Amino acid sequence: MATARPRPQVMRLTEAAADRIRELMATSERPIAGLRVGVRNGGCAGMAYTMEYAGEVAANDEVVEDKGVRLLIDPKAVLFLLGTEMDYRIDKLSSQFVFNNPNQTSACGCGESVQLTPAQGEEAGAR
Repeated sequence: MATARPRPQVMRLTEAAADRIRELMATSERPIAGLRVGVRNGGCAGMAYTMEYAGEVAANDEVVEDKGVRLLIDPKAVLFLLGTEMDYRIDKLSSQFVFNNPNQTSACGCGESVQLTPAQGEEAGAR
């Protein structure tokens, strides 16, 4: 009897990102089921990451629990986000979430949009 290979986790969070998401969610005036993460077409490089509070889990969401945070991954974005680490960085002039994505092939100069290719190989095949 063949055993099923475990599915790879689509995304993971650094401690800094998890801490910041928990802080933001704690100040919300409405109940939040999780942080919905996805990608959309747009920007000079072709795609942009999206994040929004979600009041409920959609039927097709890929649910990722990491470091006490629930991420809801848009099903259309799974192959673009597979293997991504989300970080939160603070420097002298800004603070922002940063996506360390192995599927990103380039980014625009302003950092607002990226070029992504769907995940290939063994991890993608496990989906």
